[in-house]
Amino acid sequence: MKDNGGDHRTRWQRTRETIEGAGTDPRPTGLIDTVEPEHLQDYTQFSKVYPKQQLHLQYLHGAAQRAFETETRRSLKVTVECVLRNVLRDQRLYDAPGDQDLGAYLDREIDGIRARLGQDDAVAVSRGLNLGLGLGALFSVLLLGLPLLAGVRLLGLAGITLNCTDRWSLMGAFVCGGVGAFGSTLSVLLRVRSSEEVARRQTNGHQGAVVPAQASRSMRHEGVYRVFVGWILALSVYFLLSTGWVTVIDIPSATGEICAADAAAAAKGTAFWGFWCAVGFLAGFNERWAFGLLDRPGHRTGKAGPPDRRRTSATESNSG
Repeated sequence: MKDNGGDHRTRWQRTRETIEGAGTDPRPTGLIDTVEPEHLQDYTQFSKVYPKQQLHLQYLHGAAQRAFETETRRSLKVTVECVLRNVLRDQRLYDAPGDQDLGAYLDREIDGIRARLGQDDAVAVSRGLNLGLGLGALFSVLLLGLPLLAGVRLLGLAGITLNCTDRWSLMGAFVCGGVGAFGSTLSVLLRVRSSEEVARRQTNGHQGAVVPAQASRSMRHEGVYRVFVGWILALSVYFLLSTGWVTVIDIPSATGEICAADAAAAAKGTAFWGFWCAVGFLAGFNERWAFGLLDRPGHRTGKAGPPDRRRTSATESNSG
């Protein structure tokens, strides 16, 4: 096994970290632990003159040790330590009340480190979501292919026979559900490309509320079950329309017409597949509609928090 510049991880460990993220650091360090003994007095002066920037660097040093990728952790830790070292060795550190140029340098470096941490969070979320959608799509292919290939034989072994109409109805259901799964996948991918709605749903609106590795796992689960939501929605629409309860939409061809022994049966079959593929895709593409129903205030079952005393007092004073 090659050294790879000090990286002693095996190929399996690298593959696992690509999916799960880097493991927890067993020996985390604080910002003061990176200070050389001869600069401890300078660090105390830095904390007094620039207390806000010192707290930011301390937070970023800890966040760097929780980054999703190992190389990002190393790079960010080196950057934070380099910035701190430059400040502690700067003679303007002892200027009162604090050098403006040195403070501006700290602010720019802190903003840059925050941006790199944001990129690491985006990598964790997108990688987890893409993996979840890929797994959901794979399961969809299996759910679509296995019944079509082996379902009729298994039913035959059980003594159940299917006529032409039954075969077309089952194939329409599986195809409609499978296309709905891919429609939901496209819906999530387009929404993630245009906004951070899915990520905010996991972090409850706070960017730093979840560790990147945990956000990646949550988004992986999110991707899998959103694909199955597309399946369920597409099948629901298929059964709703095929039963004839909804008369607003005119189905171009029924299974009975396709099974009729005439010259127009082939054209009816093509219309059948095109119609139900379109219905399944549109149903899966609108998977967000189901979450919109569940997220309405009237359907939330969580306990209400305590009333805002300041708002209540202000209301009482205005009414008085």
